[in-house]
This record gives sequence, C-alpha cells and structure tokens, in this order.
Amino acid sequence: MNPDTPARPLRVSERTRHRRLREQGSLDRDQLDAILGAGFVCHLGVVVDGTPMVVPTVYGFDGSTLYFHGSVAGRSLLASPAAAVCVTVTHVDGLVLARSVFEHGVDYRSAMVYGTPRLVTDPDEKLAGLRRLAEHAAPGQWDYARRPDRRELAATALLALSLDEASVKIRTGAPDDGEGEDARLDVWAGVLPLRAIWGALEPDPLLARASRPLGTSRRASAPRPAERRTARGSGAHPWRPRVGGTRRPAARRALPGDPPAARRGRRGPAGPERDRGALASALVRGWRGATPGGATGPERP
Repeated sequence: MNPDTPARPLRVSERTRHRRLREQGSLDRDQLDAILGAGFVCHLGVVVDGTPMVVPTVYGFDGSTLYFHGSVAGRSLLASPAAAVCVTVTHVDGLVLARSVFEHGVDYRSAMVYGTPRLVTDPDEKLAGLRRLAEHAAPGQWDYARRPDRRELAATALLALSLDEASVKIRTGAPDDGEGEDARLDVWAGVLPLRAIWGALEPDPLLARASRPLGTSRRASAPRPAERRTARGSGAHPWRPRVGGTRRPAARRALPGDPPAARRGRRGPAGPERDRGALASALVRGWRGATPGGATGPERP
C-alpha cells in the first residue's frame, strides 16, 4: 500500500472532489472523524420554501451517520423528501499573518457532508440518536439529567445524514511568502494561534442543592483535548501569544503613538521584532471586544 494512501479513504464524488487548494484537501476518513469529534455545532445548509438557509445546530455521530436537530429542515423534507443538504463543521486554529495582506490566511480544519437526510421516526433509533447527540455535546448528561418523555420526543425532529459523501480540508503552518520577494520586507510573519477552552461551571441562581454533573464537570475543569498537533510542529516559536492567556510578547522599544505606560524605559530589539507587541495587542483587543453570535443561536438538545 502506498504510505500516502489513507487506511480508510473517503469516497470521491463530483461534489466532494477537491478543485481549489488541493494541497489542503484530505481523503482520510480518520481526519473526518477527528474534525467531527472536536466540535458539537454544525451549520446546515438547506432550501426552505424556496429560500436558502444556513442553520446552526448541535450534532452527534457514529461510525456512519450524522444526527442533528431538524425542526427547520423538517418542513423542507416533508415538501421535498429527495432534497439534498450540506452540513459543515469548521474549527479555526489561528491567523496566518503574512508579509503581504494578500498572503494572509487562516489555519483551520473543515468538513462538508453532502446528502439527502431522512427524518428519524423509529422510536428506538430516535432515542438512541438523541442520546448520541446529547452525549457528544455534554458527556454524562443523558444519565445525569431527566431524559425526554413521550411528549418531548414527539415535539423533537431528528435528522440522520449518511457520512458516505464528505469532503475534508485542513490548513496549517507558516505563511507562503517566506521565500518570495516579500521576504525582504521589514514585516513580522507567522501564526497567531487561537485555542478554545472550557471555563468553570456557572450554577443557576435558582439551583437547589445538587451534586455536580460528573461528565460535564470534568470537561469544564480542563481544556478540551486538541485532536491534532502534527503539521505545525512542537518546536519553539519566536512568538506565540495566547489569546486570553498569560504569555506576552517580549519587551520592545516604545514607538510613536504608544500609550504612556509603553514609554517608561522599555527597550527592545529593532527590526521586525519591534512591532510584534503592538500587533498582538491590537488583535487581542479587537477579539476581546467582539460580540459572538448573531440573531439566531444554535438549537440545543
């Protein structure tokens, strides 16, 4: 077997064939499972009443099937049972800061699943699918909290989509302009990593005395495990600030326009290194001030 051939290759179709940025494409089914396993919110692209919609919703999966809530898509399926959908899952791992704006990019992992979903009506499969969905998002909650009753099951739409037709793309590493003409510019280049972690549990103000949910407590007490750390390598990096963390860029020489605190005797190297602190601070301030989410939030199990 060719060492570059995945042990479990993905099937290639006209919809999943990599046409652009082929070097970022992957045919490894294990990569698909890792991307799905690292998240719990997907985006469902579907046409409802003649209008395209992209709906965020939680999901769960097993070896062959993706399960997700489908209250909105269910209407479309009833009207057009053979209608195709596209489900995407994306993780952002960092910003690629190049020497030119054109070469800037994003380190990411992304999966797209195509197919015709089916509405799950069998009671046993529906209960098993909802359990898989709930346990994927909040491990341990299915056995800890009250399970859905008949009325709640009847009011919940669950869709099942085969994982047989899927596409995977992954981008990691440094900018692509390190060996071109822009390499001579006095501009810092590299990657600004982005890592999401779980915080501490925040109890409901109306909560009576109760034991902590063991599964979700363990998840909240430590960062979610990264499913892949290979392509970028583990060697030391001259500058790896962490968003929201404690690591800071090295001290630098004060520049015009810096706040007064930055001018109090701080000195540092000249050249590309001098602007890295200002760059990191501006980016982090921008992200901390951003408001996540939109008008429509993810559906919950």
